[in-house]
Amino acid sequence: MIVRRALFKDLDQLSGLFDAYRVFYKKPSDLASAKNFLEQRFEQEDSIIFVCELEQQLLGFTQLYCSYSSVSLGRVFILNDLFVVEKNRNHGIGQKLIAEAVNYGKRVGAVRMELSTERTNTKAQKLYKSMGWKENETFLSFEFSLVINT
Repeated sequence: MIVRRALFKDLDQLSGLFDAYRVFYKKPSDLASAKNFLEQRFEQEDSIIFVCELEQQLLGFTQLYCSYSSVSLGRVFILNDLFVVEKNRNHGIGQKLIAEAVNYGKRVGAVRMELSTERTNTKAQKLYKSMGWKENETFLSFEFSLVINT
């Protein structure tokens, strides 16, 4: 089992995982849109995607987006997506993906990584806490939707 940066040649397999990830978050399955979205990420080089692979089969992925902190004067990565195929969960794949993302952030000199998850996703919260992630007790997050029915 290896964790590596995703390549454009992974797009078909990765799209299936990404679609399943969206379904997990109660969005309707739309493989074509998932593939189009990921294809744009590759073309625009505006995200970093790591995959876990075993025998040419992708078992999971994580996707990072870059942001910046004016206060810290540095780059921040948002660990936006983490998904492991259900039958492969509880085998350390999510942990390996997160570790690779964190190592990448350190290698490129980012000042921190951030993530958010649903309040009800206690399994993910347990994983993050076990890996040293801390719940932000200083800042309260808000969002403002720019589209209807997101």
